[in-house]
Amino acid sequence: MSEIINGKNMVLSTCYYPEHWPETMWREDLQRMLGVGIEVVRIAEFAWNKIEPHEGKFTYEFFDRFLDVAEEEGMKVIFCTPTATPPAWLTHKYPEVLNANIDGVLYRHGARRHYNYNSPVYQELSARITEKSAAHYGPRKCVIGWQIDNELNCETNIFYSMSDSIAFRKFLQEKYGSLDELNRAWGTNFWNQTYTDWEEVFVPQTTLSDSTNPHRVLDFTRFISASARGFAKLQSDILRKYLKSGDFVTTNGLFGNLDNHKMTEESLDFITYDSYPNFAFGLDMFQEGPGELKDRKWSRNLTEARSISANFGIMEQQSGANGWNTRMEAPTPRPGQMSLWTLQSIAHGADFVSYFRWRTCIMGTEIYWHGILDYSSRENRRIREVGDIHKKVKQLTEVAGAKYAAKVAVLKDYDNIWDANLDVWHGRVEQASQKALFTAAQLSHTPLDYVYLTETLTAEDLAQYTVVFYPHPTIMTAERAALLETYVAAGGQLVFGCRSAYKDISGLCVMEDLPGQIAKLTGTDIPEFSFIAPDAGRVTVDWDGTELEANVFTDLLDASGEGAKLEAVYSSDYYAGSGALVSNALGQGKAWYYGSAFNVDSARVFLEKLGVASPYGDWITLPATCELAVRAKDGVSYLFVLNYEKTAAEIELKQAGVNLYTGQKVSGKLQLGAYETIVIKML
Repeated sequence: MSEIINGKNMVLSTCYYPEHWPETMWREDLQRMLGVGIEVVRIAEFAWNKIEPHEGKFTYEFFDRFLDVAEEEGMKVIFCTPTATPPAWLTHKYPEVLNANIDGVLYRHGARRHYNYNSPVYQELSARITEKSAAHYGPRKCVIGWQIDNELNCETNIFYSMSDSIAFRKFLQEKYGSLDELNRAWGTNFWNQTYTDWEEVFVPQTTLSDSTNPHRVLDFTRFISASARGFAKLQSDILRKYLKSGDFVTTNGLFGNLDNHKMTEESLDFITYDSYPNFAFGLDMFQEGPGELKDRKWSRNLTEARSISANFGIMEQQSGANGWNTRMEAPTPRPGQMSLWTLQSIAHGADFVSYFRWRTCIMGTEIYWHGILDYSSRENRRIREVGDIHKKVKQLTEVAGAKYAAKVAVLKDYDNIWDANLDVWHGRVEQASQKALFTAAQLSHTPLDYVYLTETLTAEDLAQYTVVFYPHPTIMTAERAALLETYVAAGGQLVFGCRSAYKDISGLCVMEDLPGQIAKLTGTDIPEFSFIAPDAGRVTVDWDGTELEANVFTDLLDASGEGAKLEAVYSSDYYAGSGALVSNALGQGKAWYYGSAFNVDSARVFLEKLGVASPYGDWITLPATCELAVRAKDGVSYLFVLNYEKTAAEIELKQAGVNLYTGQKVSGKLQLGAYETIVIKML
């Protein structure tokens, strides 16, 4: 059994950099950590040269000395493979390992993540440092697990080196088999882009007006994901040869152009996420205003992590102000916000929380990325708050392993996520609806899951949800449509938004009546569609007397089929009288097609009319400014209430429960102070 994320306990940790501090400080640091309840440290993700200071010459003494101290003090250690920052000797001797910009100009040594995944030299040297590290440090008693690299696809998630072009050709040859099939899938008859030799195929390059073949870019994105996953698996396969009983393999972060679900399935025991809620106030607080949900919107990212691993870890939890000397400026967390953000992570399924970092660095780019301690190491309110968090977390032991409880889901898939990133028409509606659905669920206290339409997803997996939103799956396949039809027929309710199912898997538009593959499922025909014109004013929708405002785009709908019913019509502009919402009864369930993108108000109305809003209203009432999350285990429900405001909030518990922090029975009206949280075990 793993020391963390094992369904038995919750663990606090911190990120520590022995190479940044005199060895005389190590023991005292570890003792102070243990004194406030920190049981694990993560080390070595940027320390390749401490193990291989010169090519082929390995020295293990530095980290051996640190691990000796850790074992003497009883501190557990997560060891990292150090491949996120190749040493200077490596990039100088082998410049082909470097990533490049779109014009082929190499990114030089001096930052981080400046390598490419596909350089044979870098793969060889990364495999060797991983093997050497795992073979030597893996047997140590204090080492309980491994982190692969650090934040794969962070800094940049596009790669333009010559190694990438060579690997891209191989990727395409394996996928398509022939240039004829590649040309068909990429629609290269447009603008005379037809390829006649594989040597003509490169990763995307600079073009006039920055216009690119979207089908080529979609495959390029799939290639980047496959490259990152392959790099993770290269290391995971090596690490697993040296794991002791209970040791685990993970990596941290959730970044773009990467199928994190497949990577986890292939290479990891669970995912860990890096949570920095202060980013919600703007990476540059002097230029960007706060979002509507402020730091609370970080729950959306935690929901993403939970979609990968129902119980996950936080490898980097914000503990101080965050910023670099070159960008990013943010305030120090207010008293109570560290506790709030920690409980935010735990509420969404994290059973392991590691703070970034123990002490603020005195050198380099991250001198303003503050940790628990400031430069001087003096006692401060943040380390005292960690001690208080530890006391709370220990009272939550029985919650470990409990699953987030939601009956509403938003369905996603990587093909459509990547298509929305490269297609501005798709991206505009997708971004609007994703934000609206999450915000409406938050403000109505409706727990929400993200579910990814992967190769292994079944209709039975979807059946646990009463309502599933699939806002704008522009790309649709017959196989996916059949899966969704099975879910609906078995009693599910499935809601689509505009611009659904008009592309095939390559991103080519289909030559059939829209909405293509889901026309039968939704009982919908779309004879006309349009962006909402700037001079259209407020375009409204009448749904049985409830007025909605259309957002961004309008599909004009007709009901088509025996079970189809026109539920709502547009009521303004030239759209007036045209269909805006169609329902289609199918088996025991119903599919819905809404002809626009969602805004917060329309998303809320859908939740209410479909009977899934505020499912815990009989247990608790709370203001919209508080988040409600529910975890359940062995038939017991645990309510997490989080106050994100700097003022007090009143909640009312309509049924008796136990405050897990204090062990006291509670009911009726309760006051939560600024940034205060409470966890209630329902009786």
